[in-house]
Amino acid sequence: MSIPSDLEISRAATMRPLGEIAASLGLGPHLLESYGPNVAKIDLDAVDELGTRPRGKYVVVSAITPTPLGEGKTTTTVGLGQALRQLGRNAAVAIRQPSMGPTFGIKGGAAGGGYSQVVPMEAINLHLTGDMHAVTAAHNILAAMVGNHLHKGNRLGLDPQRITWRRVLDVNDRELRSVITGLGGSADGTPRQTGFDITAASEVMAILALSTSLRDMRSRLGRIVVGYTSGGVPVSAEEIGAAGAMTVLMREAIKPNLMQTVENTPVLVHAGPFGNIAHGNSSIVADLIATRGADYVVTEAGFGADMGAERFFNIKCRNSGLVPDAAVLVATVRALKAHSGRYRVVAGRDLPQELLAENPDDVLAGAANLRKQIDNIRLHGVSPVVAINAFPTDHPSEHNAIRTVAEEAGARVSVSHHFTGGGKGALELAEAVMEAADEPSEFRLLYPDSADLRTKIETIATRVYGAAGVSYERSAARAIDDYESNGFGRLPVCIAKTHLSLSSDPSLVGAPTGWTLPVREVRASVGAGFVYPICGDMRTMPGLGSHPAAERIDIDDNGEVTGLN
Repeated sequence: MSIPSDLEISRAATMRPLGEIAASLGLGPHLLESYGPNVAKIDLDAVDELGTRPRGKYVVVSAITPTPLGEGKTTTTVGLGQALRQLGRNAAVAIRQPSMGPTFGIKGGAAGGGYSQVVPMEAINLHLTGDMHAVTAAHNILAAMVGNHLHKGNRLGLDPQRITWRRVLDVNDRELRSVITGLGGSADGTPRQTGFDITAASEVMAILALSTSLRDMRSRLGRIVVGYTSGGVPVSAEEIGAAGAMTVLMREAIKPNLMQTVENTPVLVHAGPFGNIAHGNSSIVADLIATRGADYVVTEAGFGADMGAERFFNIKCRNSGLVPDAAVLVATVRALKAHSGRYRVVAGRDLPQELLAENPDDVLAGAANLRKQIDNIRLHGVSPVVAINAFPTDHPSEHNAIRTVAEEAGARVSVSHHFTGGGKGALELAEAVMEAADEPSEFRLLYPDSADLRTKIETIATRVYGAAGVSYERSAARAIDDYESNGFGRLPVCIAKTHLSLSSDPSLVGAPTGWTLPVREVRASVGAGFVYPICGDMRTMPGLGSHPAAERIDIDDNGEVTGLN
């Protein structure tokens, strides 16, 4: 079956006036700040104005461990929101803002796809309302002021070798991963080795996503630790004197962005924290608004349930106080076949032809990953619904294999054709989600604030990832001890590891057991409010591939964007 490109579908969509979209959520025109006809920011007064309304059902969309191609979580999120509206429910969608680094790299845009996408496609993938640039500017003004503090006498005694605050840019540029600044004469700063991360990896981005108000964001920005003295005393952005200026640069960015889907379902697009070293979820303020304005709010958590969903539960919900009513677990035939260990899927390359052949036994061979991710949802007391994201190359026998595994694990399951069918293609999924969301909530956090950092790390490693235990390099163990002595021990943990395996080794497929999680380094995002152990080689500044999407993106004689995917 051939369907138009995402860009063609986006341009053919009939969009409703954004005021009507807002009104369906109870948002009056006084709460909207227009950025053209199809995008608006929502004033934070909406949180208080809608505060007396009952909360809608709160649904998170996650997935099994994905292939490098992704398995369609955003498309499923959008399609489910559209299906709920077709069933007469007032539904809204809440997703992260795409980073332009991946948009111009291999991944392409991140606004859903086919007939389940956010429109206009060009707007959401290219700048939107400038939030990414605000994060970049706020992050880098702090870096500049840290450098200036060193140059102007260093009254706080900041050790140049223990400065942890780097710079950011919203591009994929491997040559900026490690740089030396301050070269030149004495007026050009203090020479030291540092580097750049992509903007989505900035702690400022994580703060934007986890803040509950402008005041809360100001406080969090002030708590950012930029480095340490030679005696190990942390130095904060507040002490450097940068937090106020950072907040000024972020004062518009904290307002969620309102858009719509191709079927006119309201969408709140806000924040885009990295899914590897941050919590990989959209903003709390967007969810606070949406859950008061809609009967159902469908949001997405990055990567598999062992990563984005675990952080949604234990970091985002811990901060917001919101309680999820159901969780959708996206599964695909191709991903489960990859988890059999018999095929290799590479980003940017076509799928192996033998993987596309009908073979339900290969699906069953990789089903351990699905069982474990269902268990990871249940660990938090949330009802799982398995959504089989159907591809044209799938076979009914393969869908039946997934259904059998999911039902044996006690999960609801449905096949969804939202990519080709929009909301109508996801009606069965929407009905299953409504059933799950009507069950009494038994939501629980995986660990208490009072647990020490090692207990938190080991709880996630053993109960969520399936590890036999955890090993700590000497520097990582020392960092944990230092963080606890500095009062950071009550923070939740956000384990940075590969998203391509339940383990820390991307080559281990399925649901490996008997392995040890190696913690090589531990860092603290004190402003965002979490400690992140690093397990493996985590790239916080991606590079471009041999043929990045940027080569194909252009503009025609009519001023229309071409080549965006």
